[in-house]
Amino acid sequence: MKWFNRIKTIFRTLYLFNLSELFVPYIRQDWLRRLIGKLPQSAEYAGEPLPVRLRLALESLGPIFIKFGQVLSTRPDLIPHPYAVELAKLQDKVPPFDAQLSRTQIEKSLGRAIGDLYAEFETEPVASASIAQVHKARLYSGETVAVKVLRPNLVPVIEQDLALMRFGAAWIERLFADGKRLKPREVVAEFDKYLHDELDLMREAANASQLYRNFQNSDMLIVPKVFYDYCSQDVLTIEWMDGTPVSDVATLKSGGIDLEKLADYGVEIFFTQVFRDGFFHADMHPGNILVAPDNRYIALDFGIVGTLTDYDKRYLAINFLAFFNRDYHRVATAHIESGWVPADTRAEELEAAVRSVCEPIFNKPISQISFGLVLMRLFEVSRRFNVEIQPQLVLLQKTLLNIEGLGRQLNPDLDLWATAKPFLTKWMNEQIGPKALLNNLKNEAPDWAQILPALPRKLNALVDENRQQEMRDAYIHLVKVQQRQSLWLAAIAITLLLILLFK
Repeated sequence: MKWFNRIKTIFRTLYLFNLSELFVPYIRQDWLRRLIGKLPQSAEYAGEPLPVRLRLALESLGPIFIKFGQVLSTRPDLIPHPYAVELAKLQDKVPPFDAQLSRTQIEKSLGRAIGDLYAEFETEPVASASIAQVHKARLYSGETVAVKVLRPNLVPVIEQDLALMRFGAAWIERLFADGKRLKPREVVAEFDKYLHDELDLMREAANASQLYRNFQNSDMLIVPKVFYDYCSQDVLTIEWMDGTPVSDVATLKSGGIDLEKLADYGVEIFFTQVFRDGFFHADMHPGNILVAPDNRYIALDFGIVGTLTDYDKRYLAINFLAFFNRDYHRVATAHIESGWVPADTRAEELEAAVRSVCEPIFNKPISQISFGLVLMRLFEVSRRFNVEIQPQLVLLQKTLLNIEGLGRQLNPDLDLWATAKPFLTKWMNEQIGPKALLNNLKNEAPDWAQILPALPRKLNALVDENRQQEMRDAYIHLVKVQQRQSLWLAAIAITLLLILLFK
C-alpha cells in the first residue's frame, strides 16, 4: 500500500508541474506518446521554464528526490546544461525532527547518556537537512562542538524511494529512444552509493580528518577537528566553528574582510586540493562555507569528497594549459593518450571538434572565462567521440563551477586564469624534467636503500637458480634422449628376434 501511495504522489506531481513535455518527445512508442498527450495538464506552473518546474517537482517530492536532483546536477555529461544549473539550486533544508528522538539516537549510538557525554547540549538544532541535523554542545574538557546526528528510521524510507527509482530507470531504458545512452540504471546505482556513503558519519569523520591534516596551519583554510571518542556511524562530533556565511557579502564588507583576497584564496585552495593532494572537498556550495574574522575560509560538511590519481591530475593540467594557450592539437592528443577515446581516433578530427566548441569562449574577456565551462565543453566533445567521462572528473567540474560562482560573487572581476596558470605551470614543471626526476629519486630512496645491500646476494641466488634450472633441463633432456635410444634399441632387438624365429 505504501508503494501504491508513493507512486500516486509521483504521478500527481508530474501532473501538477506539467512535466510530460520533459519526456514525451523521447518516447519510442507512438501510441503511448499520443495517449499521454491527451491527458489533462495543470496550468498552475505553466509559465515557468521546464528546468525550474523540474526543480520544484523534486523539492515537493521530498528529501531523497532533492538529493537525487543534486546528484544529477553533477552530471552535465548526461543532462543539458540549463537543467544542471537549475538542479544545482536545490536546497536540502527540511524541518528538524523531534529533539528527544535526537537525544535518544545519540545515546543509543554512543552507548552513554547525554549528560555523561556532553557538559552542555542544546536541544534546539542549529541546522537541519534531509539526512541529519546538528546540535551545539560543550565537552567536559571545555571544547565547544557541533554534534551531527542522522535522522532515525531513515533507511526504510530511502530504500523504498531507491526501489522506485530503480523500477523507473528500467522502464526509461525500455520506453525512451535515448534511454540507453542516458544510462538511468547506472545513475541510480551511483546515487545509491552516494546516499549510503552519507549515511555513514564515520566516513565523513575520516574525510574531515584528512582535510584537517592537509591544511593544518594554513593561512587560507580552517578545517574543524574531529573528536573520535564521540563519533559513530550515526553521530559525528567536530569542533564548533564561528564565522560569517560566505554568501553574506554585506556583513563580510562591514567586518573589514578583503573580498578580493578571499576570492583568490578560494581558487588557490581548490587547485591546492586538486593538484597537491589529489583529495578535494566536493560539496563547496555557499551553505558549507563560512569566513573567519582573520580572512580565512572555514569548511563544513565533509560527506562528499573527490579523489584524483596522478594520471588524472596530469590530464587536467595538460588540458587546462593547452586550452588557454589555444593549443587544440595538444588537447586532442591528451584525450587520445588518456585512452578515453578510441585509439584509432584521428587527432586532427578531434582537434577540429575541440576548436569548434571551445574557440567561441575566447570571444569573452579572459576574466569572464569559466574553468567549469571549459571542462564541460571538453566533456561534450568527448561524448561525441563515445567517451565515458570519469566520475571523479565530473565531480571536480561541479566543484569548480561552485568555486567560480563563489569567487565571482565576492569579486566580479576575478581572473581565475591569472591565479591558476602559475600554479599549473609550477606543478607541471615539478612533474616533468630534472626536478621531477630528483623528487622521484628521493621518494624511491628508502626502497633502494633496502634493496641495494641485498642485491649481490639476490643476483647470486638468481644465477644459482638459473644454473640449477639449466642442470635440471639438461638432465631431463638427457633422460629423454636415453629413453628414445632405449626405445630404438628395443625395437631393433625385437625385429632381430622375429627374424631369427621365422627364418
